[in-house]
Amino acid sequence: MMTQSRWSTIYISTAAVLLAALAFLVWATPRSEDGIAWTDPMIPGGWMAWTFPTALFFWCIASILALFTILAIRFPETPRRGILRIETTRGDRLFITLLGSAFIHLATLGFLGPDLIWVGPILSLIYAAAVFRWV
Repeated sequence: MMTQSRWSTIYISTAAVLLAALAFLVWATPRSEDGIAWTDPMIPGGWMAWTFPTALFFWCIASILALFTILAIRFPETPRRGILRIETTRGDRLFITLLGSAFIHLATLGFLGPDLIWVGPILSLIYAAAVFRWV
């Protein structure tokens, strides 16, 4: 069994790696005369439009996966039954949340348009809280 100081070291080193990756993303974001060009490609001429928002999205997913991995090791969980009547673990509920959030964002963009795109994240957070509470 690991001691508390070892877990503190794991938490701090994981946070340091994730923050270093975030700092690199901010550093690699293109600059223009007006400041940071958030939506310009980070790799000019690349095969994919890696903009800062796209890279930040994947950084968030990687951070959540790292957090859930540490939680699964530190605090093992037994599956539980929710309103869907299926046994789910934290990882299952995370997957259901990410998949549902993608559909919520697409529906928000399709029905409300780009002017109200901020509604998607709010609905997704409410959906995530419901999934982790009752599913």
